[in-house]
Amino acid sequence: LIAEIVMIPLSGFFSRALSTRYVFAIASGGFTLMSLMCATATSIEEMIVWRALQGFIGGAMIPTVFSAAFTAFPKNRQAMVSAMVGLIATLAPTIGPTAGGYLTSLFSWHWLFLVNVVPGILVTAAVLFLVDFDKPNFALLKRLDYVSLVLLAGFLGSLEYVLEEGASNDWFQDTTILALAVVTVVCGVGFFWRTLTVKEPLVEIRAFLDRNFATGSLFSFVLGIGLYGLVYLFPLFLARVRGYDSLQIGDTMFVTGLFMMITAPIAGARAQKLDPRIMMGIGLTLFAVSCIELTPITKDWSYNELFIPQAMRGVALMLSMIPVSILALGTLPPDRIKNASGLFNLTRNLGGAVGLAVITTELNHRFDLHIQRLHEAVTWGRDAAVERLTAMTHALAPSLGSSAETGALANLANLVRREALVMAFSDIFLMVAVVFAAMLLLVPFVRRPRPAPAGAGAH
Repeated sequence: LIAEIVMIPLSGFFSRALSTRYVFAIASGGFTLMSLMCATATSIEEMIVWRALQGFIGGAMIPTVFSAAFTAFPKNRQAMVSAMVGLIATLAPTIGPTAGGYLTSLFSWHWLFLVNVVPGILVTAAVLFLVDFDKPNFALLKRLDYVSLVLLAGFLGSLEYVLEEGASNDWFQDTTILALAVVTVVCGVGFFWRTLTVKEPLVEIRAFLDRNFATGSLFSFVLGIGLYGLVYLFPLFLARVRGYDSLQIGDTMFVTGLFMMITAPIAGARAQKLDPRIMMGIGLTLFAVSCIELTPITKDWSYNELFIPQAMRGVALMLSMIPVSILALGTLPPDRIKNASGLFNLTRNLGGAVGLAVITTELNHRFDLHIQRLHEAVTWGRDAAVERLTAMTHALAPSLGSSAETGALANLANLVRREALVMAFSDIFLMVAVVFAAMLLLVPFVRRPRPAPAGAGAH
């Protein structure tokens, strides 16, 4: 992810320099090759190297596809194309647990990477032979701003590491996290200063001066929180509370992906006629409601109880993602879309990184709070607690004998920890719901893109 997030904003520059055709072919071909190398890795060090290269090279794919949707297609087709692109961008992290669970259970971990090889070769060949709607400008490569490149890599790479590892290392109490936080600030300030002062910036950030793009990027940031945050929370709950294995987690998580696939073409068709602000409002509301539906969660919730919230989330993601991309990129002039697409996709990934960091930290804090309160309630002075402990001791007596009370105390402690964890999950679901509900306040401030002229044809 660290390598990928550095490439995403660079995709605009390389698309202009090499053309969309060659950038995507290089990205997909490189991603395919690195997938093969990951499958043949014999050590964790090798795996880290190949995965980093896989993320860096492949990071250009999604932004170039988004920019193509708004430059190679007329306005009356952009909604449907955006639906397909949005589905691709959000489906991978959603059904990843499902595919990963089946592949590792039925075959081996190698197939997590080998499954990419044949489709990757076909896609690369198809793009090289069939796609050709813009021309490269190789002269840009001679003017590549290497200072900005180094500053951008230091800024985003350090930021991503701090966000990923901070929660598990007590944040700034850890010297590595603190040092990289300083690197993030220094490189970030340097990058933005140079970008705003150099004649030909590596990444054109002035797209944020467009109100729709700035607001749409904020919505994309929040969608990243919801997309990646809940993809993290669901497997964590199913594994730590329910004790599910990877295959069971995949089966349960597949619901969201299924409803995303069902919703995408319908939402794409309706987005051509419906005000995208209305569709986005419906999507944000539905996502918030799906999270509220999860707040009564208990240790016994499994596939059946999670089905409706997951289905609602799948529908909500598509109803939100499609209009957000239309609102953010649909009002920009074509010559600014390539750079803007990279920034737009970057905000979603950064939202996911920030969201995971906050969610992990708050989950730990809420767990500590609830377990402290439960410990205060489960004491020798509480008749209910004593009765439960006595019953557990009697139940364990035949197998543990004189150690039955010790075993009962251990079991009771585990029950308390599990209940505190479930309560913490409930709190986090409510927190995400509040964030999405709050975003509804910004919907009226977004301008509606001009409708496509009747009978507009393809380029």
